[in-house]
Amino acid sequence: MIDISERAQQHFLRLLSQQGIDGLGIRLRVTAPGTPAANCELEFCEPIDLAGGEWTIECAGFNFHIDGDSASWLDNASIDFEPNATGGQLNIRAPKIKGEVPGVQAGVIERVRYVLEAEINPKLASHGGRVTLLEITADGAVLLQFGGGCHGCGMVDVTLKQGVEKTLRERVPEITAVRDATDHAVGEKPYYAKAEGKSAIA
Repeated sequence: MIDISERAQQHFLRLLSQQGIDGLGIRLRVTAPGTPAANCELEFCEPIDLAGGEWTIECAGFNFHIDGDSASWLDNASIDFEPNATGGQLNIRAPKIKGEVPGVQAGVIERVRYVLEAEINPKLASHGGRVTLLEITADGAVLLQFGGGCHGCGMVDVTLKQGVEKTLRERVPEITAVRDATDHAVGEKPYYAKAEGKSAIA
């Protein structure tokens, strides 16, 4: 199911020994499995914390628990630890947690949603923003709703044309246009506030 290298096991054992709690182990779970936002989360876990449905791997000096609902997403996964000058880097490879990337045979809506979640929203998140699909019209126009820091942002037109539209039209060639259907006048926390008669960026 999952391969935990000897270096990773030694790294976990060092972390566990620093906690000074008998029977403490490590638990791994997948959040948002099967979506572009899927991620692996590791946490310390005492026996009392276990729900009973976990898969347990006996490692050298500790137990590694895999959340039961996450197990099927971690097929062929691996964990390794690479030492470096500043300590080291833990690497988790889990090729199946995001599910399958929609192929060309998938519908336009499915492919647009995937690009929004996998590529566009992670970039917008750095400004506290996100975008959701409202509709794709019969003639191939994509209508989007901006939220968070993009709602009411003075730079949203630039974001739409140079970022969102460019990426969507490259990934999904059937799209004819990308339009913003957001009412930006009611945005509460824009990343760049619009200033009357002035540039959006001071």
